[in-house]
Amino acid sequence: MTVTAQAIPMLSDNYAWLLVDSVSGKTGIVDPAEAAPAVAALEALGKRLDYIFLTHHHDDHIGGVAELVAAYRPQVVGNGADAQRLPKLDISVHEGSLVEFGSARLRVIETPGHTLGHISYYIADGGILLPGDTLFSLGCGRLFEGTPAQMFNAIAKYGDLPDDTLVCAGHEYTASNAKFALSVEPGNAALQARAAEVQALRAAGKPTLPVKLGQERATNPFLRAPDEESFAKLRAAKDNF
Repeated sequence: MTVTAQAIPMLSDNYAWLLVDSVSGKTGIVDPAEAAPAVAALEALGKRLDYIFLTHHHDDHIGGVAELVAAYRPQVVGNGADAQRLPKLDISVHEGSLVEFGSARLRVIETPGHTLGHISYYIADGGILLPGDTLFSLGCGRLFEGTPAQMFNAIAKYGDLPDDTLVCAGHEYTASNAKFALSVEPGNAALQARAAEVQALRAAGKPTLPVKLGQERATNPFLRAPDEESFAKLRAAKDNF
């Protein structure tokens, strides 16, 4: 595996992700909400910034782009169909696009639901999924623009990814998601163990991400929903939890 992903905490509960390709030394940052933490992470590694990868247009995922572009002149990558709501794109992508990143490539997966223009990135050479606000540990994103059916189908697109894929999501929501998940499946032993792990990690001031996709398949009620109707009921219940 040549690509690694490091969580960079931003704002109150956001994560940007610092990607490094060990072969070429290329670096990328996914969804920088603010510039300063990204700059600090880059400087700690003695790196410049080559790419910014965007999943969607919300301010808490693009707020640091302008400052980072001014400082490093990276290539900005995002959904061409949503370009009017994103910072200026150097590389416009769509479903199935492969973005060269040093010795690796990022595969683009269109995942509308949270927003209509939302995309995810998958890096096979690293086993990394960057779902933005589509999938969280033990949860999924709110439906600000899309329908439950769109979000159900978006998450289903992760179905062909291996269980050991690392889910590098956009927010530290796991503890609150665990409470809802336990209300749905109180007898799920894997979920009980994950909830205890999350509590211990947060008590130690550590992130709960990344998490393996296989673990999410065993514990995340939204990944476990069998059909669109069940998913819609879950999402409505979570919104009012």
